[in-house]
Amino acid sequence: MYMKSVLAASTAMFLAAPAMAEPSAEVLHWWTSGGEAKSVAVLQDQFKAEGGTWTDMPVAGGGGDAAMTALRARVLAGNAPAAVQLKGPAIQEWYEETGLADIGDVAGENGWAEVLPPQLAEHMKCEDQWCAAPVNVHRINWIWGNKQILDANGIAMPTSWDEFNAAAEKLKAAGITPLAHGGQNWQDATVFETLVLGLGGPDFYRAALIDLNPEALTSDTMKQVFDQLRTLRGYVDDNFSGRDWNLATAMVMNGEAAFQIMGDWAKGEFLAAGKVPGTDFVCWPAPGDGYLYNVDSFAFFEVEGEDKQQGQKLLAKLIMGPEFQKVFNLNKGSIPARTDVALDEFDDCAKQSNADMNADAGDGSLLPSYAHGMALRGAQAGAVTDVVTNFFNSDMSSDDAVQQLADAVAATM
Repeated sequence: MYMKSVLAASTAMFLAAPAMAEPSAEVLHWWTSGGEAKSVAVLQDQFKAEGGTWTDMPVAGGGGDAAMTALRARVLAGNAPAAVQLKGPAIQEWYEETGLADIGDVAGENGWAEVLPPQLAEHMKCEDQWCAAPVNVHRINWIWGNKQILDANGIAMPTSWDEFNAAAEKLKAAGITPLAHGGQNWQDATVFETLVLGLGGPDFYRAALIDLNPEALTSDTMKQVFDQLRTLRGYVDDNFSGRDWNLATAMVMNGEAAFQIMGDWAKGEFLAAGKVPGTDFVCWPAPGDGYLYNVDSFAFFEVEGEDKQQGQKLLAKLIMGPEFQKVFNLNKGSIPARTDVALDEFDDCAKQSNADMNADAGDGSLLPSYAHGMALRGAQAGAVTDVVTNFFNSDMSSDDAVQQLADAVAATM
């Protein structure tokens, strides 16, 4: 009789217990182009397969600027999304402003500290607590080339900026646009930082675009950077203004231009179009030493409701899962943030990126991209970019540019 009473009581408690909340997540991101959309769909499918409800919030344009405008509006309205594509110091800035959710239990259970390079792991922490999950590693300082155009004109991928200029002059004389570029400030900044590293080297890059040293900003080396930027401006077609980066990639893909200086998300566009590395296009680290990285990641805002909190934990676990890291990066053109993912299925561009990253991590040449929000906070990065894009779209002299650069940075300090 006693046992029956116990069983009856247990059954009643079970029936009365609330059902476990199904995980849900509203995800804000700016992956809207072909290769990017295909990549984020992988995460969305995995989330749904685990019983989650995914609400997609893609915001196109501006290299993420439009998404950040949308995010701020949501936060001010007291309705932050569960997960937001954020990176670099922006993660810590949002933590300081609004707080972010602590996902340390997920990180601990899944051994994140053991599989992430220390440099990348630090970007994912807010006062030593895990608040974001990395998706990948992009190399910024790549040059992409149309193989048919280069072969037809007897041009090898350049190993110095003088070689690049010589190749561009040859292409220009043949009636071919040497450099595909989009007239958006972050694209100008991408080319600029590639030149800072390529012409000045890692120590100069660190002094100029991480430490913001006034002497580096006004140096003869920085003048040479602006001189080369002016030269590159002469290799861009007249219709570049306002062009999205993926449309510039399509110019190379379709034989309308020979080169593009862009991060390896450009490769994702080539692959999404069925193009083959080494056959249809070639990749080459931009001239100079060092590796500029950009890490895509998702930060988790504090949300109410068990379904949303469970959704954040599931999303964090999936993002750092070995299978997702492999499949996502095969689509995106980047390499896994995890160091234990086999690269057997990756192309030669990715394998070179991974080898260079590991080598440069040991000698101080693995450096965060300023143009893509990894090295500087928003005010300082914006000041640099404003000067760069004004220079690119005017007849400003290099002497004036370096002085304006130093003045603009000083005004933000």
